[in-house]
Amino acid sequence: MRLLTAHKILIASAVVFFAFFGLFEMRSFAATGGLTDLASGAFGLGVAVGFALYLRTVFTRGRRDDQ
Repeated sequence: MRLLTAHKILIASAVVFFAFFGLFEMRSFAATGGLTDLASGAFGLGVAVGFALYLRTVFTRGRRDDQ
């Protein structure tokens, strides 16, 4: 396995984890109304979006390097 492949797998798993965490916290906020849950959920979703954008960059850079 190439290092780039391992990097893509780890970043993709981080996207899934933070998306799940953000949605879990948002659901908790809807149930309890706690602002900490809202802040954690927004942070988790923001990190998931950031990692997803980075992953997209890594995928396009990997294609460009293969050609």
